[in-house]
Amino acid sequence: MSAAAFAVWTDFGGVLTPPLGHTFEKFCTTMKLDPDALMTALGKVTARYGTEDFMLPIDTPLVSESEWLKQIGEVLAADHGYTAELTTLADIWFDGRETNLDWLGRLDALRAAGTFVGMLSNMPPAWDAHWRRMVDPDEHFDAVLLSFEAGHRKPSAGMFELAAARAGVPAERCVLVDDLPHNVAGAREAGWQAVQFADAASAGAELDRLLAA
Repeated sequence: MSAAAFAVWTDFGGVLTPPLGHTFEKFCTTMKLDPDALMTALGKVTARYGTEDFMLPIDTPLVSESEWLKQIGEVLAADHGYTAELTTLADIWFDGRETNLDWLGRLDALRAAGTFVGMLSNMPPAWDAHWRRMVDPDEHFDAVLLSFEAGHRKPSAGMFELAAARAGVPAERCVLVDDLPHNVAGAREAGWQAVQFADAASAGAELDRLLAA
């Protein structure tokens, strides 16, 4: 089976960027926020939307980023005495964030060899312009599928069905590369192959193994 028979879909945050935990710590430091207080506030606001997934409300989206931050700020003020106003997450979240050029280079090589390469990400609409400044989609991807446009998000089966259809290959020939275990598990449940990303070298070696099998 040739490489052209496969579609490789990469995640953005934590794969094409530094680990999410690193970015979260940087955000808390910049905003002078206690990480535990922020996590507690996030949990309270997230529960209002009937989920435990912190990003689901703004990824689909069920609420705008500005309203979501307003609600988090109100909980932080009431429960922790935090008075700074949270008006945007994206500006601080992306400020100084570095692109994982090692991984991007591996994807470019796959694409040059004829493999379909796409980006599959849970993304709030307010972040759309920010990630595009880090990675030019026209230069690196055959397709981009984002949760706020699709109305689905990883790890839902609907997101993977849409991605396979976009690539024009059956589910068993789609490969997800993602840093989050539940997204990897969701892809496998949808009939995909998947690689859990830790670093470009190990993920690239596992991906090469899958494509050669």
